[in-house]
Amino acid sequence: MNEFTLIDHYFKSIPLKRSDVLLGIGDDAACLQIPAGMDLLVSTDTLVSGIHFLPQWKPYDIAYKAVMANISDIAAMGAQPCWATLALTLSGLDQVWLDSFAQGIKDSLNLFNVDLIGGDTTKGPLAITLTIMGTAPHGQSIRRCGAKAGDAIMVSGQLGAAGLAVKFLDNQKINSKDKMELMDKLLHPQPRVDFMSLLRKYSTAAIDISDGLSADLNHICVASKVGAILFKEKIPVHPLLNKYCSEEAIDLALSGGDDYELCFTVPSQRLDVFRQELQKENLACFLVGMIEEKPGLRIQSANNLSEELQPRGYSHF
Repeated sequence: MNEFTLIDHYFKSIPLKRSDVLLGIGDDAACLQIPAGMDLLVSTDTLVSGIHFLPQWKPYDIAYKAVMANISDIAAMGAQPCWATLALTLSGLDQVWLDSFAQGIKDSLNLFNVDLIGGDTTKGPLAITLTIMGTAPHGQSIRRCGAKAGDAIMVSGQLGAAGLAVKFLDNQKINSKDKMELMDKLLHPQPRVDFMSLLRKYSTAAIDISDGLSADLNHICVASKVGAILFKEKIPVHPLLNKYCSEEAIDLALSGGDDYELCFTVPSQRLDVFRQELQKENLACFLVGMIEEKPGLRIQSANNLSEELQPRGYSHF
């Protein structure tokens, strides 16, 4: 099997579902019809074996996580994911591995009606580069740079389970049921596309929590030229952190990463109507802090004492 038969067999065979794909896999480039009045958003992530995933993981799970991590970036900007390209570097041709990987790509993209429209393959150490493209109404995508002093800092879900999975799964004290739940959080994150329209309507800045809450919130603060204070008691720590590592629970929630929840800011005067819409959409959200004029991050405990918080999370270098 050569490069082209590999692409045809495993990836070109994935059916196209979208009418806006005029030409998909098989030519020098894909051709898309971008709807009038929409902006195109593009996000690329590279996952390398031994760094972002373990080579012994199931290929289906590797593919699934790669897609979900990338879609999460599009969701954080209030956009609808639409199309994807895949560049795959393989050390060799393992047809069983490729069958499982291709199924993971297909199933995960189907969840969000995303079409695979192109890509590339080459030989080398195992690595996956995905590009997801999406659309948002013109001028309505949410950036990191719009937060203002007085805005509330919101988080879309519980934090720290994936970080616990990475750090403590070899711990024999974690029972098998809890290990399964933790691995599901690590391998099968759910990008918060369900917040897309609410972000566009209410949020001033947003980011997905991939590197850790403190690191990713700091990106918002730096881009917006503001600071932030987090309320320690309000941080939505996953229950299994308190069960297995209560002393490290807050630290893992702040810096564990791989949560793929959203961190975003909402003007305080719009919080009530925002919460009303959350209820209508049957969505939960957590107010975890406030944006301040003073640069830097701080964390406040229940006794109202605050201290400087160093942004920590995953970093490649």
